[in-house]
Amino acid sequence: MNPNAPTAGSNLQAYAFLVLTTLCWGMNAVLGKFAVGEVSPMALVSLRWLGVVILMTIIARRQVARDWPILKKRLLYMLIMGSLGFTGFNTLFYVAAHSTTAVNIGILQGSIPVFVITAAFFALKDKVTPLQIIGVLVTIIGVIIVGSGGSLERLARLELNRGDVMMLGACALYAGYTVGLRFKPDVSALSFFAIMATAAFVTSLPFTFVEIQLEHFLAPTSSGWIVVVLVTLFPSFIAQLTFIRGVEILGPGRAGVFANLVPVFASIFAVSFLGEPFEIYQGTALILVLFGIWISERGKAT
Repeated sequence: MNPNAPTAGSNLQAYAFLVLTTLCWGMNAVLGKFAVGEVSPMALVSLRWLGVVILMTIIARRQVARDWPILKKRLLYMLIMGSLGFTGFNTLFYVAAHSTTAVNIGILQGSIPVFVITAAFFALKDKVTPLQIIGVLVTIIGVIIVGSGGSLERLARLELNRGDVMMLGACALYAGYTVGLRFKPDVSALSFFAIMATAAFVTSLPFTFVEIQLEHFLAPTSSGWIVVVLVTLFPSFIAQLTFIRGVEILGPGRAGVFANLVPVFASIFAVSFLGEPFEIYQGTALILVLFGIWISERGKAT
């Protein structure tokens, strides 16, 4: 028996953390749509991480000072992680919101486990069981249905919505971040996240400068500032801390599968607050990604 294996109690704790994470991520899909016309994508990315840096300066400065001897040796790693999982993902996410629906954004985040399990298998040699492979395939089918808009004709022509393709790229980046968490330095989650949030803010600035130069920059309106605050508190602050802890307990493969819950929350929020229609093909895809998480958890390696 592996002495470091998660116990039943820690499993339940991880499940609670990851459900809260995906609730916040589902909310982010709707906030991304609310941001359209109220704040430009890179302005939102930079401001959200600036907000997190301010929060972490208040909350985690003692932990960062305590862990700094370890953190300073891993600054390049954390810069890469912050760039992939925070700056890169968020940039593609908010740009995608201009050309796809919040329901689709949420459902497509269900592709994260596909990338996570695959990357963990090749990069970390994690065990992958036949049932997990089936779960991944079921998820892929759901993603294909969303990407094609439920149209066999569009699928045959490989005609995909631009925003949906960008969301898949965002999910691939976040999967790389998820797998990279396996190499997290042995420090507190607060100090680790504080440095990565700082890295995300710094690496977002060049993209914001480009947005300004291209005259696409839009400073937040009054509604835009509300979006910035909500995005800072929930998807950026709470969700990232709970996700880091969930990965610590379950590992990237099992934790990544919980991204399939994002479509549930995103669909509920999108229909309730945006009045978006919920089409039959989206319902079919949602059922498939939920079935995928169930199969993958049933087939987890022991």
